Amino acid sequence: MTEKEAKKELMRRSKDLDPTIHVGKDGLKESVFQEVTNQLKKNRLIKIRLLPAADMTTADMASAIAEATGSAVVDVRGNIAIMTDARTWRSLCEKKV
Repeated sequence: MTEKEAKKELMRRSKDLDPTIHVGKDGLKESVFQEVTNQLKKNRLIKIRLLPAADMTTADMASAIAEATGSAVVDVRGNIAIMTDARTWRSLCEKKV
């Protein structure tokens, strides 16, 4: 499966999910990274609502979260980031169709 097909599959799976983590005006703190890590261990696919910050775009914030937690950004649309753990992303990309 290509990365594009893997992204499409994860987007389909995330359609019914609600954002479970809200990053507010306090920004990216260690507690946010810990919560993302905990939820990814439990659910493998999560949505994060990001408050638009003046100093960072939502895509930059999602990339920073992914780098700090060892996860993968599936997609960023508006203020919502969809993330999955690295193991799920690799297994879908390497999956034979």
